[in-house]
Amino acid sequence: MKGRKPTPTALRLLRGNPRKHPVNAKEPKPASLENLEPPEWLDDAAKIEWRRIAPMLARLGVLTETDADALCAYCESFTTWKIATKRIRQFGMVVKVGKGGIEIPVISPYVKIAHHAMAQMKSFLTEFGMTPSSRARIHTAAPDTPESKWGGHL
Repeated sequence: MKGRKPTPTALRLLRGNPRKHPVNAKEPKPASLENLEPPEWLDDAAKIEWRRIAPMLARLGVLTETDADALCAYCESFTTWKIATKRIRQFGMVVKVGKGGIEIPVISPYVKIAHHAMAQMKSFLTEFGMTPSSRARIHTAAPDTPESKWGGHL
């Protein structure tokens, strides 16, 4: 099916529903992710990123048990991007390749790796509502403050 993919109800409710489109009452409601510790199989850099971002997503209420794999994929993309960027700084964006005794400058393969990983990261961050444009569409409810018994009388 072509067209826009539907927005998850949790993000839709945070963003508000100005057009009053009906909300999918039958959408699955997975439980919040109880354990915010990263899976053991992630590498160390990905675990560090998991520990940085998972609490933020949990506070927003968008991290559920079914989102763990997407968060793992984001963390792995982050690690790939970080390593590729380090290699670009080490070797430069352009490297010389020898062909027939002549050195030809070509774009470093790490540039493509970094670019691809960054695109994956952006995709996952958008899904989680963590980019400026996706966050701008989210409206959180004002915190409930108990009304004072003197409210409006002073």
